[in-house]
Amino acid sequence: MSGFASSSIARKVVMALSGLFLVLFLAQHATINLSSVISPETFNKWSHFMGYNAVVQFILQPILIAGVVVHFVMGIALEIKNNRARNIKYVKYRGGANAPWVSRNMIITGLVVLAFLGLHFYDFWVHEMAYKYIEANPEDPTRYHAETVEKFEPFWRTVIYVISFVLLSLHLWHGFASSFQTMGVNNKYSPAIRSFTRLYAIVVPLIFIFIALYHHLNPITHS
Repeated sequence: MSGFASSSIARKVVMALSGLFLVLFLAQHATINLSSVISPETFNKWSHFMGYNAVVQFILQPILIAGVVVHFVMGIALEIKNNRARNIKYVKYRGGANAPWVSRNMIITGLVVLAFLGLHFYDFWVHEMAYKYIEANPEDPTRYHAETVEKFEPFWRTVIYVISFVLLSLHLWHGFASSFQTMGVNNKYSPAIRSFTRLYAIVVPLIFIFIALYHHLNPITHS
């Protein structure tokens, strides 16, 4: 068992499973955030539920954080091992002769996305923890929409979000489909799965980009 756990195959399986879990969370996150554009009241209601529901806070949230950590730790470990095992390196990349740019630079896009997650956690999760547990403020189910819009008022933060989701799209373009291959999915449904993963890699990041740009261009004015 210890040998399996330390093998490249095991690491790839763990990374694939954690990646698929994060993909599900990303879709749920995009749905809730999109409501901030469509219906601020709905966004406030969903955000308040996510922020104060015990199951979400003390079970699902730690699982999510663990999933992020495991996915990126496994990815970095595999990249280090692959680099050590690669005796012959390409002198020059010639088009698609070796591998697509995205697949050759998953560690780069992944690390940038990880850095962005750090900013995202600081913007929202750290603020939420401080609001509830350090400042001990009373519950306010109507505060979430205004706080979210305020985060996107600075131009530099909006630009960082847009660039990060472009890189996330590139990461998903290769990684989402590869997760199914790692899990051994290779049947008549594989072309449909591949098409779905490519569509997901474009649409979901575009939703987040749209949300960031929308709130930046439509700030809340205070009288």
